[in-house]
Amino acid sequence: MEHSATLAADPIGLKVNGAAVRVAAPPTTSLLLVLRNDLALNGPKYGCGLGECGACTVLIDGVAARSCVIPVKAAQGREVTTLEGLGTRERPGPTQRAFIDCQAAQCGYCLNGMIMTVEALLRRDPAPSEQALRSELHHNLCRCGTHVEIMQAALRAVELRADAMVRPRGPEGADA
Repeated sequence: MEHSATLAADPIGLKVNGAAVRVAAPPTTSLLLVLRNDLALNGPKYGCGLGECGACTVLIDGVAARSCVIPVKAAQGREVTTLEGLGTRERPGPTQRAFIDCQAAQCGYCLNGMIMTVEALLRRDPAPSEQALRSELHHNLCRCGTHVEIMQAALRAVELRADAMVRPRGPEGADA
């Protein structure tokens, strides 16, 4: 997809959800717009546009980042993971599974940010305390007031991650 603004001289190479992609976008275009408009990855949402609400959160090299305020050029050569990169509808990743199990959604708009933030924490600390989870999620906004269910899901994600580490998977992703 081309942008109405002046196109970049050279396409920008990205690695998104494990796949190498090239996008023709001005280097200052937000990563969020490229993910949604050029790559049809709609997990990250446009919320505030200021990096304050968390709806646009993705992982960049495993760290939670607000894609609405990051220029696409800054993601060049780095690993970008979106909600779609954590699992599939048929086989959701452990963090996604936890949010499904706990029915931690009302409108669902904040869920991308909540899930990606929990995922980033679990990648660096597989057994965080409840306080660590609360602290990590503190800057993610949920206007529906689903915070109790979101915390239950975050705690469930810790359990599922621990279970997955104990129980190895077979060669085709089936439990051994």
